[in-house]
Amino acid sequence: MTEQSEQQEESPVLTAIEGGVLTITLNRPHRHNAVTGRMHREFHGALAIANDNPEVRVVVLRGAGQSFCSGADVRDFVPPSQPPSPAQRAMDVMGGRDLVEAMLAVKQPIVAAVRGYSMGLGATIALFSDVVIASETAVFADTHVNIGVVAGDGGAVMWPLLAGLGRARYHLLTGERVTGALAADWGLVYKVVPDGELETESDAVIATLAGLAPMALRGTKATLNRIVRQQVDLVLEYGLWAEAVTFLSEDHTEATSAFAQKRRPNFADR
Repeated sequence: MTEQSEQQEESPVLTAIEGGVLTITLNRPHRHNAVTGRMHREFHGALAIANDNPEVRVVVLRGAGQSFCSGADVRDFVPPSQPPSPAQRAMDVMGGRDLVEAMLAVKQPIVAAVRGYSMGLGATIALFSDVVIASETAVFADTHVNIGVVAGDGGAVMWPLLAGLGRARYHLLTGERVTGALAADWGLVYKVVPDGELETESDAVIATLAGLAPMALRGTKATLNRIVRQQVDLVLEYGLWAEAVTFLSEDHTEATSAFAQKRRPNFADR
């Protein structure tokens, strides 16, 4: 998607503050809330609102329509007439740490209400939240390998931490999907509920958190995030470097072209 067409879209990230709750809604329902460059930038800005507003006690992440977030918009990866240089592409990938840091920098608890697709970058956003309530329609996956790149960003941090190394190995190596029910059984998410109860259940968790002592919540989150940050420091720098390298590979170009053309890819291992 070009910058001009992005600007013609309705804002891809909506924010609202009510009763001490900041609600951030990913708002590209026609693309299952797939992330574009503009959406990425606006999501950063929305997260910053929490730290800038002392009245905010809880942050809520939702997706408009039938999905939470289907990941980065693959159509952005199909080479345009003037593709970015290899250095620009590598730098864009290495900037992936910014999103992780932005989520960890939010002092208040983050609650993610997830239905439908939560894939790739979408799964990373959900799993870096503090409490994840998923509906039975939720589907989680880290699909980096399916577009010919290393699963080296936030998924490599959170999947082993939450689901265990053995499960993470299989699902990051294959990109295979995980249902909401299985995600809850494994500890990827806190709870799974029927689709029609997602709002009610997540609102109840939000109300509980909003009614607790803010300083105690912020301190507890900061303490637990020391575990997450240790994993980030162990994994993320190397993972993003490896991902950046494979973004420049012929196999990545082939994978994205095959996806766009709805055909089977033919990988050359280069």
